[in-house]
Amino acid sequence: QVQLVESGGGLVQAGGSLRLSCAASGNIRSIRIMAWYRQGPGKQRELVARITSGGSTNYADSVKGRFTISRDNAKNTAYLQMNSLKSEDTAAYYCNVEAESGDSLYYKYWGQGTQVTVSS
Repeated sequence: QVQLVESGGGLVQAGGSLRLSCAASGNIRSIRIMAWYRQGPGKQRELVARITSGGSTNYADSVKGRFTISRDNAKNTAYLQMNSLKSEDTAAYYCNVEAESGDSLYYKYWGQGTQVTVSS
């Protein structure tokens, strides 16, 4: 089993910055993909950014140029640096990882979510 612990959410004014962290622990042999999703009020969960083990990244159009995803493979930790925050970024942010377990199979895991609220 794999556990994900997210941190870094909070209340920030529009134009401000926050940095989210997601630390994975447990029965992990490797992590192929680490990603951040978000779900705003009354909205579906959407992909914000993802990063592969090799460092390739993808971003939602709405956050390109403002958010940066990174990872520390030695610590099994992903980060999401969020700059120039807007009110529409208000959402619960969820970490998602695709990890190889002890049985050599890959599974997807979700964190519990961390709330980001941007006041205008």
